Amino acid sequence: MRHVVLMALCLAGAVLVSGCENQTAKAEKAIADVKKVDEQNLNEIMLTVGDPNEAVAYFRKGVKNKPGDMSMLRGLAKSLVRANQPDEGAQVWAKIAKMPDSNPGDRVAEADALIRANKWSQAETVLNGINPTYETFDRYRLEAMVADSKKQWKKADSFYDTAVGMTTRPAGVLNNWGFSKLSRGDPKGAEKLFIKALSYDPTMFTAKNNLVLARAAEREYDLPIMPMTQEERAKLLYTMALGAIKNGDVAIGKSLLKDAIDTNPRYFPEAQRALDALNQNANGS
Repeated sequence: MRHVVLMALCLAGAVLVSGCENQTAKAEKAIADVKKVDEQNLNEIMLTVGDPNEAVAYFRKGVKNKPGDMSMLRGLAKSLVRANQPDEGAQVWAKIAKMPDSNPGDRVAEADALIRANKWSQAETVLNGINPTYETFDRYRLEAMVADSKKQWKKADSFYDTAVGMTTRPAGVLNNWGFSKLSRGDPKGAEKLFIKALSYDPTMFTAKNNLVLARAAEREYDLPIMPMTQEERAKLLYTMALGAIKNGDVAIGKSLLKDAIDTNPRYFPEAQRALDALNQNANGS
């Protein structure tokens, strides 16, 4: 009987130890999961709201501690691009693309960094090496830009159109497409695209400024109806004035410069200098 009791106690002890081990393992896993989530959250913060140079330092340290960690490598590549170091960013993306866990999106990001570094031919090579079945907004946006750089207008238009249809926020690509049309000498087509861009993002000043450039190219010197601050209105009048002067409509340009100076809530040195130069030229002649 004593042996039976002793055996029972031993078994109970074994179960107790096993239970403790299970609880310890679960606790360690929970702690590891929390640390992983915390790291992911910190990575996200560094990539979005952190100072770009601080983000570079953070991810460099992360890569040094975990050389094969894809999230750290991708974070470093993205932060380098954000910190206006696209050349170095492209090199990191190229390294990532050669790793077993890479995906086509890494190659697209590499092409994007190369374009930012003004390495268009290399970007085209990278894009051409991606499987045609990989279809994303970013890929088509970059394909359009590359085609634009080579003045392959029909191809560029096709890529821009496809990219616009693949995103719910097409304002940026519509603005790029419009600028492409403007550079080709199609201000009317460009104007339509800038207006469409502003319908998606009424705050995009670049599209507003480009819209004014397109209208000035058509000798339309009135500001379109769109939301704008007083300072934005002054800057747009200045842009229109420069367009008028470029067209040889100097008197209209001078009038627009005066309006820009009067409209701006602060001193507008660029407009004042342009107006002074025009007046000096008039007096000199």
